[in-house]
Amino acid sequence: MDLAQRGEAFRELHRRRGIFAIPNPWDAGSAIALAQMGFEALATTSAGLAYTLGRPDGHNAVSRDETLANAAAIAAATPLPVSADLENGFGDSPDACALTIRSAGATGIVGGSIEDATGRADEPIYALDAAIARVRAAVAAARALPFAFTLTARAENFLHGRADLDDTIRRLVAFAEAGADVLFAPGLRSRDDIAAVVRAVAPRPVNVIMGLVGAPLGLVELEALGVKRVSVGSSLARAAFGAFLRAAREIRERGSFGYAADAVPYAELNRVFAANAPA
Repeated sequence: MDLAQRGEAFRELHRRRGIFAIPNPWDAGSAIALAQMGFEALATTSAGLAYTLGRPDGHNAVSRDETLANAAAIAAATPLPVSADLENGFGDSPDACALTIRSAGATGIVGGSIEDATGRADEPIYALDAAIARVRAAVAAARALPFAFTLTARAENFLHGRADLDDTIRRLVAFAEAGADVLFAPGLRSRDDIAAVVRAVAPRPVNVIMGLVGAPLGLVELEALGVKRVSVGSSLARAAFGAFLRAAREIRERGSFGYAADAVPYAELNRVFAANAPA
């Protein structure tokens, strides 16, 4: 599947009836495993990448170049459409967001998100006018690419201690009017909040994230609320690191190796990755 086909396939996932899950691998190996399970699209995770690089998640911990290299590796690992977590576009200005989208267009991905978080503790969220200008620039850059690029705009209030649903909806509506293809407010905690966001931006598709603390909703329940796309952020990477840390603590603290009984068999992992062996 070439880039144009991937871009159209990703667009079609958002147009067709029903919900879909878009899990978040953190490297080529996890992407291959997810593709073999039958998922139809993948999304990168900034936190998962940061952890594999030995850094905390957060703005400026990982560079634009490192993020795009990771996205390219994931996109090259499978034929699936890939959307990237492009954080805040790696700069305050609209031009920085546009540059990030143009650069992302050369990596093999067919979608990406731009958020309205500044990365600064004293003023964590961009003013509304600035946030809209940044989304508008990202949309223009996406539309100039020679293939369909699905641009997701994120309103980050709930991840930064600002549980202001009215302001979040105001931002998402403005981002939709600026041309964003998908709207996303990570951290929504209730059915009512999710349903309110879906209604406010309809008919634009809404992404929600599961795997965080909040309402334990499944795909069937989220579809009934009108959600189109469900990502899981860093939760798969954290689950993998959780198993690793529990195993290492067993060795260090108890001197035993019982964790190996739950490990994926060597032969099974070799089968998963056999198709990627050098010729």
